[in-house]
Amino acid sequence: MTTTSYDLPVTGGHLHVEERGEGPPVVLLHGGALDHRMWADQLAVLAAAGYRVVAPDARGHGQSSTPTAPFRQCDDVAALVRHLDQGPVVVVGLSMGGGAAVDAVLEHPHLVRAVVTVGSGTNETTFADPFALEVFATWQQAQAEHDMQSWVDAFLRLVHGPHRTLQDMDPAAVGQLRDMAVSTLTTHVRPDAVAPHHVAGSWDRLGEITVPVLTVLGELDVSDHLEMGRRLVAGVNDGREAQVAGAAHYPPMERPDAFNRVLLTFLDNLAT
Repeated sequence: MTTTSYDLPVTGGHLHVEERGEGPPVVLLHGGALDHRMWADQLAVLAAAGYRVVAPDARGHGQSSTPTAPFRQCDDVAALVRHLDQGPVVVVGLSMGGGAAVDAVLEHPHLVRAVVTVGSGTNETTFADPFALEVFATWQQAQAEHDMQSWVDAFLRLVHGPHRTLQDMDPAAVGQLRDMAVSTLTTHVRPDAVAPHHVAGSWDRLGEITVPVLTVLGELDVSDHLEMGRRLVAGVNDGREAQVAGAAHYPPMERPDAFNRVLLTFLDNLAT
């Protein structure tokens, strides 16, 4: 099955998009420091199952443009959905992408059929887990010192999570995650680059979300990620949780078969 690649113009830049398959549309939003390649397995499996699968690179990631003026990821998602001309769509997002999915359904509800978050709640994150706080402190110091290697090392600690080491993981998945993070840093970290704006007060607005919401949690993830995912589905009108054993923050890459079963069950149930 052929994958189509294109660049979609958006205000102030462009989104690189990979698209595969025909059928009900599913948009896949990657996590921070990554790009559409994290969804390689899902692009193939969902397309084979009869879905139109669309995976953009967020601005500041992958082959999309580096943002130099204020923007919101949820507005970029809305622009993509309008371009597809087949909405409303199911939006699936991991970590940062999950927050963007929630922002999209809050700000553009008519464009979103359902939401799936992976390892995330909204983009208004809160952390108290000592492991997470240590990783983020190392990140901040590495950024301040322009130390890319230390930044990547800290990122990989989040990959394995608080209950394992990298040696416990599939080396291929670790290598793919490392390569994407290095690519993001070397391509998009610039003095004039800006971070996206997120929707304020998102936790207080969860009651506005009337579409089905699924949160998928890796059992080995940081406790804060688990708690934020559960808080999300507890606050919406139609929320549910699924857990993937043997995975931390990246179930689609660590345990693709288990993750795909969960996602396909949710998607297929939407059609009944």
